[in-house]
Amino acid sequence: MPDTIAAVATGASVSAIGIIRVSGDDAIAAADKIFRGAGRVRLADAQARRMYYGELSGADGGIIDLCLCMVSRKPDSYTGEDSVEFHCHGSPVVLSEVLRALSAHGVRQAQAGEFSKRAFLNGRMDLTQAEAVIDLIEAETPLAARNAAGQLSGAVGIRLGCVYSSLLEIMAHFHAVLDYPDEDIDDFKMQDYIKTLMFAEENLARMMATHERGRVLRNGIPVAIAGRPNTGKSSLLNALVGFERAIVTDIPGTTRDTVEEKILAGGLLLKLIDTAGLRNAEEPVEKHGVKRTLAAIRKAGLVLLVLDGSEELKEEDYAAWNSIPGDVPSIVVINKSDLPNLLTPQLLSTLPSQPPIPNSKLSTPIPQLLKTPAPAVRQPVRVSALTGDGLDMLVAEIIRLFPEADGQADGEIITNTRQFEAISRARSAICEAIAAINASVTPDAVLTEVEAALSAIGEVTGKTVREDITGRIFERFCVGK
Repeated sequence: MPDTIAAVATGASVSAIGIIRVSGDDAIAAADKIFRGAGRVRLADAQARRMYYGELSGADGGIIDLCLCMVSRKPDSYTGEDSVEFHCHGSPVVLSEVLRALSAHGVRQAQAGEFSKRAFLNGRMDLTQAEAVIDLIEAETPLAARNAAGQLSGAVGIRLGCVYSSLLEIMAHFHAVLDYPDEDIDDFKMQDYIKTLMFAEENLARMMATHERGRVLRNGIPVAIAGRPNTGKSSLLNALVGFERAIVTDIPGTTRDTVEEKILAGGLLLKLIDTAGLRNAEEPVEKHGVKRTLAAIRKAGLVLLVLDGSEELKEEDYAAWNSIPGDVPSIVVINKSDLPNLLTPQLLSTLPSQPPIPNSKLSTPIPQLLKTPAPAVRQPVRVSALTGDGLDMLVAEIIRLFPEADGQADGEIITNTRQFEAISRARSAICEAIAAINASVTPDAVLTEVEAALSAIGEVTGKTVREDITGRIFERFCVGK
């Protein structure tokens, strides 16, 4: 019999309401010992999912709060166990005292994700739904929240369930024919199997095709703001986030380390990274900052190359441009549009290829650090970080580069890398099974691939997942969920 657990389900800070959840076979009995309902109502006799008003007693028997209490009985609770919720005043001290009182009656503190883990183990949700819980909690955009809510309702599990059932029918028929050769069972119909396998493969392929969009929905786009010193990179970051997040001075090299901040552009989450100016730094701290800038550029999903529109191009501008890998999307941002413009189209046309830099003082020329060719120049966007002019056009251009953030999210978008990898293995196994049938191999070889596909799908939904995997999944959860 599993023990009874309790935890604060709301935040640790002061709030208007604080909720304590209790789950397990002794949840109602333990809660009854510290709750005195108005009108002498006992929780053992309480109606399910009905709020009761009453007093909470501490470990010493004294009243610690006036609260509302709700009982949910198994199997129709979140965890599938008898459960109780106390809706208290949101004082951390009060909530701590309630937990201490419950502990005196044999209830232990829940571990991270233990409520959701029990829901999974008790069949209240599959593993895709359980993972959707934490995705919904961590969602940073409306679209990501809607997709997680769709997954919580079972969208991924339902679609995979159809594939799983079709493969299960094939495996069952194979086993029936192989294990009971004397019975009157239809022999193998390989072409029918191919149709079923192709249906399964196509469904898994469509699910896999959503993963790139799902990655953008869940993680956002890391956007490196790069360029030589004093072009206004930090000012651009501050203008985009709407407050002074980065220090701005007229002294080149003020930014020594990367500064990060998130913004929501339309439905797209942008993780802005203000970087140290790219130049041949001699001072050790600035030199380290340049290395971190190059690392941020390599890992970026988008690079904003910031140029100073009030000056002509310098050798550091060319070096900065050529430090961007050719496969990383980039936008040239000409800053300081409030000042006279000296960057002519003729000068900008020299950016696609690295110009010769005779007698360069760059001890390690930045372009030589990368093997990828310089990216092609897009139409530059002119902005003024000082006045805000052009920022809307810049944001619109960013959104245009990432159409993955548009459209509907019905819960079938795969945002989870673990799920994607398992679905990919299932699809590969199905492709091997199709190839085996076409090659007229023995039926048991086909069966082996079908079983591998079933096992991989089971890892996604939790039917065949290992205990250590589930342990890692639920470690992501907060305590009380």
